[in-house]
Amino acid sequence: MAGIPRKALVFVGDGRKALLLRNEGDDRFPNLKAEAVFEDQNPATHLQGTDRPGHFVKGIVSGQRGAVEPTNWHELEEYRFTRRVARAAEAIVRSRRATALVIVAPPRTLAQLRATLAPDIRRNIIAEIPKDLTRLPVGEIEKHIVEALASPTR
Repeated sequence: MAGIPRKALVFVGDGRKALLLRNEGDDRFPNLKAEAVFEDQNPATHLQGTDRPGHFVKGIVSGQRGAVEPTNWHELEEYRFTRRVARAAEAIVRSRRATALVIVAPPRTLAQLRATLAPDIRRNIIAEIPKDLTRLPVGEIEKHIVEALASPTR
């Protein structure tokens, strides 16, 4: 792939922060501009839920008991945040304001996006880059994406 097409939407995010960037340049010289910025306030798991794990009886005759894995509220909120941001990206792509979609996210968030995005939106994905670039300035994000797209191992 040569680069990021003009008017492509670039999703850069993890489970806490996401940037939706639009390429206002061309595919050789991208110029990413912020379309939307999302930041989630996700307190630590112990602050979100205090219930102890539940227990159950495996068999009435045997009397064996088992424990239920505690809910990871922090992880659950990250998934909800990813879904909310995915819906915003879908709205932009469906409105035809974006010609293509590039996703840059850590592997776990990338997997959540694949499961969340509608099939008609997934068809617009031209590249997936499994990196966390959310803490970098936009200029550095551009460089990383261009390098990743130009890499022959892609």
